[in-house]
Amino acid sequence: MDIKTATALRRLRLVSAPEAVSFLLLLLCSVLKRTTDFNGVPVMGSIHGILFLLYLVFWAFAWYRTKWSVKTALLYFVLSVLPTGGFFAERKLRRESEDAVIASRARREGVVESS
Repeated sequence: MDIKTATALRRLRLVSAPEAVSFLLLLLCSVLKRTTDFNGVPVMGSIHGILFLLYLVFWAFAWYRTKWSVKTALLYFVLSVLPTGGFFAERKLRRESEDAVIASRARREGVVESS
């Protein structure tokens, strides 16, 4: 894995958990808006919107760099629209990047052949 691909995965991974937290907070603000006088939806909506757009940009760039299959790319997209999906995406992306680093080191040390 080259540095640009690793960076693309890292960016997507780093934005996925905050995007999921912002989604959950937006849902909480929506409930509070309807049950109390508190209205945090405009602020939380803006924050979540920015994080979601960042996720989409980083997702598209990671798809381009990693050459994911359509199935894998769609999985990461679907995880972005589920309230807790970002947490699962972060965990899966962490494993994927760790596996890629291990494979890269093995190829560099001559343990396995490059494909």
